Amino acid sequence: MNITRSRQLELLALLFVLVVLGAACRTQDEVLLATTTSVHDAGLLDELLPRFEARTGYRVKPLVVGSGQALALAARGEVDVVITHSPQDERRLLEEGVVVERHLVMYNHFVLLGPPEDPAGVRGLSDPREAFRRIAAAGAIFLSRGDSSGTHVKEMELWKAAGVSPAGAWYQESGTGMGETLRIASEKGAYTLADWGTFLALRHQLRLEPFVRGGSMLVNPYHVMAVNGARFSRVNAEGAAALVQFLLSEQAQAVIARFGTRQYGEPLFIPAAGLTEEELSGGGR
Repeated sequence: MNITRSRQLELLALLFVLVVLGAACRTQDEVLLATTTSVHDAGLLDELLPRFEARTGYRVKPLVVGSGQALALAARGEVDVVITHSPQDERRLLEEGVVVERHLVMYNHFVLLGPPEDPAGVRGLSDPREAFRRIAAAGAIFLSRGDSSGTHVKEMELWKAAGVSPAGAWYQESGTGMGETLRIASEKGAYTLADWGTFLALRHQLRLEPFVRGGSMLVNPYHVMAVNGARFSRVNAEGAAALVQFLLSEQAQAVIARFGTRQYGEPLFIPAAGLTEEELSGGGR
């Protein structure tokens, strides 16, 4: 399943129209949150947002998109808060004054997944660059999200580090979110890059195995950012600040710390409030 770049742009334009129409009839107790699909697909928002709403009286409206689309919405002042995992793009918006706060809220790791048959022979490798080289050399199917999401950005960084320019029939794009990309990769018997949390949440539905995980190259930090209310008059700055404060609170961090442990035997995300990206550079704590 491939979605053309023009089709992706059409979908993004449609999303923009829907957000604008929604913003026109907003109420003061509503907070618009643009969040990456991996956070939603893992189910974490279902645990966090009801607690925030009960505590503050605000109502959160999540817009589930890739990190690139979430940050584009923030750059136009169409949302109040974003949760993304695309550090370089996030820092750019902070420098430009689009967002006024940027805090680490949690992290996990990216993981290279693939079919049990492992046609590229990457099982047992610890270096994702070597794994990517072997996939390209074997012409084994690799399914990219191809959507400018944080996962897609990380994937392209890894191809570059591996010295490979992916192209050809073996390299395919889904143009969809993390959960759907995993399902398509499972059906195709393809390799793909995913975040560990979404994979754990869906693993029993998938015919995919984890091959390369861990290490500093695959650390996956999630930041929460409030959009600049002084720059965009329609932004609910008070609601945004309240949501950021909640996500960094002991209550929310405790929810993150235990989320998934009962069902999967380990948390899907690791709380990181108060940490810096440099402190994660060794591969996480």
